[in-house]
Amino acid sequence: MTTERKFCRFNRSLSFSSGDPDLAQVSAREIPESGMCLSSFLVISEKESDEAHTAKKVLMGKLNPDAPWDHLGALDKKRAERNSKGWMLPSCHLMLFESPREAAIRIAREQLGLFSLELGDPIVVSEVYPSTLFPELKNHWDLEFIFKASLSSKEIPTETMKQVWKEIKFLDTSTLSSMKKNNNNEIVRSHEDILASAGLSIG
Repeated sequence: MTTERKFCRFNRSLSFSSGDPDLAQVSAREIPESGMCLSSFLVISEKESDEAHTAKKVLMGKLNPDAPWDHLGALDKKRAERNSKGWMLPSCHLMLFESPREAAIRIAREQLGLFSLELGDPIVVSEVYPSTLFPELKNHWDLEFIFKASLSSKEIPTETMKQVWKEIKFLDTSTLSSMKKNNNNEIVRSHEDILASAGLSIG
């Protein structure tokens, strides 16, 4: 049987297994037309609320657009400005050839000043969706690696927070839907979807 399917076997050079040119028709040699992103996210719950069995609180922040977010979070200046008015999770695209866990460790270190955050195994989510701004474009593809952790509100280095974030705090996820109704407090970058994928109730 001859198939016309194209699989997620991206290769523009020699085969990693044979050392020969990869001429297989099932291999893809270009990225999807409207792009694909690999990203890691930190969903850090507050230890105090965990231990008290009260409403789940998760660390979210409003980024400081004057911080080097192109370096910290793969956000150019325009995107940083656009996303600076709402809440988002500590997160970033993977660097080229970086593993998801290495990216999560880097995010904890660079965005939060945490050097020994204990991370669980990632929740892996795949999404394909059209652009809300340019619906005529073909679908974009995201692969998301969501790492959960727990931290006391007293354990976050304040100096790092001041440099990277305008504001950062533990938020009750059950109130996030009401926050979205307020233009000054809406969740940015569709991170409510990440929270839902992490098993947290929103609103």
